[in-house]
Amino acid sequence: MTSRWKSVATMGVGVLAGALAATVSCAPVPGPVRDAGAARVLVIVTSPAVEEAIAQLGRTFETSHPDVRVQLSVDTSLDLRRTVAAMENRGKSFIGSGPIHLVAPGGDEVITRMEQKYYLLPEAKALYATERLVLVAPESLTEAPESFEALVSMPSVRIAIADQKTRLGVETDRLLSALGLKNAEGKRIDLANDQAGIIDHVLGGQADVGIMFGQDAVRVQQRVRVVATAPTGLYKPIPHSIAMERYCPDRPLCEEFLRFVTSPDGQSVLKRLGYGPGKSPESPVRVPIL
Repeated sequence: MTSRWKSVATMGVGVLAGALAATVSCAPVPGPVRDAGAARVLVIVTSPAVEEAIAQLGRTFETSHPDVRVQLSVDTSLDLRRTVAAMENRGKSFIGSGPIHLVAPGGDEVITRMEQKYYLLPEAKALYATERLVLVAPESLTEAPESFEALVSMPSVRIAIADQKTRLGVETDRLLSALGLKNAEGKRIDLANDQAGIIDHVLGGQADVGIMFGQDAVRVQQRVRVVATAPTGLYKPIPHSIAMERYCPDRPLCEEFLRFVTSPDGQSVLKRLGYGPGKSPESPVRVPIL
């Protein structure tokens, strides 16, 4: 297993890397005991799929909490489960000589599995974002459909989609079925391998428009524009939650961050990145102090 360490204040400048063996040895993170006036450290274990979102949230949180430094440990979802399990089997969740506070994997399935094993606190989590499907078109397409409903009524418009072996392809297939376009394969549907292939096909003229996840479309907004967002009732928007690790040593700080990610400021960050809205907990996040 490998894990990449980053401080959100210096991402792009330097990366702390280390191997996570069975004993989970990695670069140390400051623990909860600190000198007066020293920064409070909030360590979030996340996956590459949502690394950018968590990093941006961390930067914004630091702006309003100048005494806090957010650090990320980046790992795949599978290795993330193994990492936390190995740490908890040691009695406390520590990476090297420092603790972890929050876990934000690339999908809620991982959250659910870790809750079942009580690696995370079920009552201390927040659904901060959803992945939504959008329709993209090149700037040169002046008469692009303005909605997915309009797309149905424009039979001459060719649609680039991802292979069903991908998450994007699975959700796109659900959407096309709901729109009654699934039987249009071979006529209107242009199959690409993934989101990168969709962009290539749209810009290369093989298709007029493409269906992508919103956050991926934002990353290539200099090449294509988003012309419509799919109604969420037509497919299953993928949820992304963040949860508190069972042995989190600074629960008040974690509680603040969990509230922040669904606050207007946090949601504004995620909207700019192309994500759909999260959902505030039905009651404010409250966790017992150890």
